[in-house]
Amino acid sequence: MAADKEKLDFDVIIVGAGISGINFAYRLQERNPELKYCILEGRHEIGGTWSLFQYPGIRSDSDLFTFGFAWRPWVGNMSIVHGSIIRQYVEDSATQEGIDKKIRFLHQVSSMSWSSLSNTWTLSITSNTTTNIFLRSRFVFLGTGYYDYQKPLQASIPGIDSFKGKVIHPQFWPSDLDYANKRIVIIGSGATAITLLPSLATNSAHVTMLQRSPTYIASLPREGKFEAIISRALPMFASSRIIRLKWILFSLFMVSICRHFPRTAKRLLLQRTAKLLPPGTNLEPDFVPSYNPWEQRLCLCPDGDFYSSIRSGKASVKTSKIEAITPHSIKLTSGEELNPDIIVTATGLKLCTAGNIAISVDGEEYDISHHFAWRAAMVEGLPNVVLSWGYSNASWTLGADSTAQLACRLLTRMKKEGFLVIVPRMTPEDRETLKERPFLALSATYVKIGGDAFPKTASTDPWRPRSYFWKDLAVARWGDIETGMEWLR
Repeated sequence: MAADKEKLDFDVIIVGAGISGINFAYRLQERNPELKYCILEGRHEIGGTWSLFQYPGIRSDSDLFTFGFAWRPWVGNMSIVHGSIIRQYVEDSATQEGIDKKIRFLHQVSSMSWSSLSNTWTLSITSNTTTNIFLRSRFVFLGTGYYDYQKPLQASIPGIDSFKGKVIHPQFWPSDLDYANKRIVIIGSGATAITLLPSLATNSAHVTMLQRSPTYIASLPREGKFEAIISRALPMFASSRIIRLKWILFSLFMVSICRHFPRTAKRLLLQRTAKLLPPGTNLEPDFVPSYNPWEQRLCLCPDGDFYSSIRSGKASVKTSKIEAITPHSIKLTSGEELNPDIIVTATGLKLCTAGNIAISVDGEEYDISHHFAWRAAMVEGLPNVVLSWGYSNASWTLGADSTAQLACRLLTRMKKEGFLVIVPRMTPEDRETLKERPFLALSATYVKIGGDAFPKTASTDPWRPRSYFWKDLAVARWGDIETGMEWLR
């Protein structure tokens, strides 16, 4: 990667200063310290999702022991914490490693173009002071997440524009919203709705979660006994790693049970739900999902706060489709009518890849969604670009780290053997024989709506979707990086 170095601004440009970008920067400093890099961040601070989302109660939907970085394990007592604490943790981690000095804030990448003549990427950037900044790099790492930061998912809700009260989308929660003693209806049943309900119920008159179909909601202790014992018995260095290992194994075990024994998993989850609801509550129709556990992401509520709000009478769940929204009510197909002061549309995220950056290769527009993903990290026909994706059934950070370690391994070989370009290529035989698979194996509505924004995956290596952490990490460190990859000097 040394050739034409005088013409480059950086060896590697990282886009995004969230979990993925900060983690990759650490791995790059650890394993490829000779490479010059910078991070371009469109926002004013470190944090990504945890900087953008500011709705009441915003928190992780994965345990912090696996959501935290492997190189700076989470040492707090609580497994699920408020988003502001996560953002501060990411910032402190970056500061500890000097990564914060490499970040250029308020630098939004609008486009990136590859030239095979110079074997470089040119990124076009808009900043707060200059509209046209151009930076050149040999390699690009996209830690841009999986959803659109500028535009939320606009669900089709009949009559929503006629409502005279406030309509709020959680992605852009107004800081001055006064919901004290107001009647609130949250439309949706995913992690955001389940987080919002107990938070809003504290000060509002009443909160109703209006859903088309139920979701599995598991209660998780904020502070576990195992973690408390290990933390007291062992030094922090050892205890934090043992606790993290426990949670990685626990997550793998739970997903495996749900996938292989769905009836048993469903029965156990519903038995637990029944115990947390007010006595005598019928699970049908509000708490029995129509799908098996982990066909959609399992939602968590710390210390059962979601169910506590229902038991208190401050919150309720209603399962029905919306017939129409009038200026002052929500009419349901069941014949019932709700009269909220505020409607919150927690209907999911608008999915996108590469942060909506316009990409071109040798002057030709390049659409990631039309191509197959190599090792769930690169995309066929896209030179010297790694995209970071996490897991849908485990912590995002685990997937981001296996991708980062794979990227560093690729960079190490490029430098060692004098390669300037790596680009995944699919053979004609591959195209004829492979069977396409969804990039995300989830049946959630927002995934069905926007899933075609992701690259394609297939049934055979190296075009398979993500598997599970241990396997993906083994592939990243020692797996085949020749098949499906073209190495060019």
